[in-house]
Amino acid sequence: MAERPSGSLAMRHFRSEVVPVPPRPADAVLLRNIFVSVAPGARAVMQGAAYRRQLVPGEVIPSSVIAEVMAAPPGGPEPGSIVGGAGGWQEYSVVPTSEIWPLERVGELSHHLGLLGRNGLTAYFGIREVAQLRAGETVVVSGAAGGVGHIAGQLARAAGARVVGITSSAEKNEILRRQLGYTAAVDRRSSSFADDLRAACPAGVDVYFDNVGGPVREVVLPLLARHGRIVCCGVTAHYDADRPPVGMTDIAMQLIVKSLRMQGFLVADYLPRWGTAQRELHALQKSGELTVLEDIRDGLDSAPGALIEMLAGGNIGQLAVRLAPDPAGWPS
Repeated sequence: MAERPSGSLAMRHFRSEVVPVPPRPADAVLLRNIFVSVAPGARAVMQGAAYRRQLVPGEVIPSSVIAEVMAAPPGGPEPGSIVGGAGGWQEYSVVPTSEIWPLERVGELSHHLGLLGRNGLTAYFGIREVAQLRAGETVVVSGAAGGVGHIAGQLARAAGARVVGITSSAEKNEILRRQLGYTAAVDRRSSSFADDLRAACPAGVDVYFDNVGGPVREVVLPLLARHGRIVCCGVTAHYDADRPPVGMTDIAMQLIVKSLRMQGFLVADYLPRWGTAQRELHALQKSGELTVLEDIRDGLDSAPGALIEMLAGGNIGQLAVRLAPDPAGWPS
C-alpha cells in the first residue's frame, strides 16, 4: 500500500517494490507463491474495517495464498510440499508455521483458493449452519456472481431452495440463470431494482445471504418473511467509501416485528470442520451439482487493477493471480 485510500481505490494507492527475501525466523516457513487471492478483504484492511489491524502504508497487501514450501523449521512441512497460507501479494512470503495448512491433492489447485478455500467454506457454513435453510424456502444472495456468492447460491439450490441472485449487470444475471441454476436474478443498478426484486420474491424472502450491506440490504429487508434470517457475510458497499453508507434507522424494529434473526460469522469459527466441508464441496463439484467460476489473472502487477475492478463489480467468480505454474502431478 503506497498511501491510505480516501474514497474509491485507485492505482496510486499501490506501489511495486523489488526487495531481497527476508530472513526466515526459526518458527516460520519460506513460501514460493503460486496463486494469490484478490478479495474484498484486501480493501477492508486498508480502511481498517476488518478483523485484523489496519494496514500501514509501506506494508504488503495481505491475501490467502497457495504456495510451495521452500524452507521450513525441523518438524515442519517438507520442502516442495504445497500448502495454503495467510501470505500476501508477493512472489515469496515468510509466514509463521501456524498460518499455513496442508492441501489435499484433490481438484484443481486454484480451487483451493475458491471452492475448497475460504470462499467455498464461507459459503458452505453460511448456508448450512447460519442460515438453517429448509427446502422450499426463498433465498436471496447479494454479490451473487462473486467468489462467495456464486457458491452460496448453488448450495442453497442444491438444498432445495428457490434462489434469487442480486448482481451488478445483465450479463452476470444471465450466467446465474443459465449456468448456475438460479431461479431468478436482478440487477442492483437498474432503476427498477426494488420492483424487480419484489416480483422475483412474491412470497417474500426467508434467507438473505448478504455480501454487500449498504443500500442493497435496505431494499431486501422489507421483503423478509416472518422468522426470516439474515446471514451477514460481507459489507463490500462499505469498503470503498470515505464513510459507510447511511443505514436504515428502524432496523431494530424490522427485526422485532417479524421475529428476524441477523447473524454474522467468520469461517474460522468452523475450523475443526473444514476437512468435512471441503470433501463435500469437492463431491458436489465432481457430480455436477456445483459449477466453479474463476477469473485468473497472470503476474503480480495485475493484482491492484483486479482489486479495483472487483470493487466496481467487474469480476465473476473467484478472482486470483497466478505467479507460477501448477506443480507437476497435481490432479485436474
